[in-house]
Amino acid sequence: MSASGAQHMTSTKNRKPASATSGIVLHSPAFYDFIVWLLMRGKEREFRERVLNLALVAAGESVLDVGCGTGTLAIAAKRWVGAAGKVYGVDASPEMLARAEKKAKKAGVEVAFSNGIVEQMPFPDAQFDVVLSTVMLHHLPLKLRSQCVREMRRVAKPGGRVLVVDFGGSDQSDGLISRIHRGHGHVTLQDLTALMIDAGLTVVDSGAVGFRNMNFVLAERPCSA
Repeated sequence: MSASGAQHMTSTKNRKPASATSGIVLHSPAFYDFIVWLLMRGKEREFRERVLNLALVAAGESVLDVGCGTGTLAIAAKRWVGAAGKVYGVDASPEMLARAEKKAKKAGVEVAFSNGIVEQMPFPDAQFDVVLSTVMLHHLPLKLRSQCVREMRRVAKPGGRVLVVDFGGSDQSDGLISRIHRGHGHVTLQDLTALMIDAGLTVVDSGAVGFRNMNFVLAERPCSA
């Protein structure tokens, strides 16, 4: 790991818990990874590649994964941006971040993970080319969803891209996966679009992700703002 990477990647043992958030915080990494695998029907890698493709992630860019969980998407993003690019992940759960750091080390990639809350992310203004949020907004109360997207806009560079992905509605079919999914919450495509516009972002693409009933909205931070 380079000196710059060591500077940004804080050891979990020394990390102070983030300030309290009004959103739901998941603290069981093993259960989280199992549920993600179950919901994706074993196609998590394909889903990650789809998300990064929708965000138009390119070599050399700086990427932030908001609510990064156990770091799987952030690690995949680092492979996309290459040695010249930088990837950061932020999550309110120290337990999730501990698993994320172990995954990154095992994968042999350098990702900077930070403990923080979506109400006040620990990054300066206009730092990232791409800001990602995948199946996280539904964990937040309505007011906090708006605050989160505004924070995502704040840390995006002028001309930078913000991608949000979430479940679009309840799955009424039978089976264990569907029952888990119904209890997982959702945010409609119209809601996602409104959140982006209200935050001062310009929507450039939206629609179905192609996995279960997930939707996405891709937006840009205007260069003049």
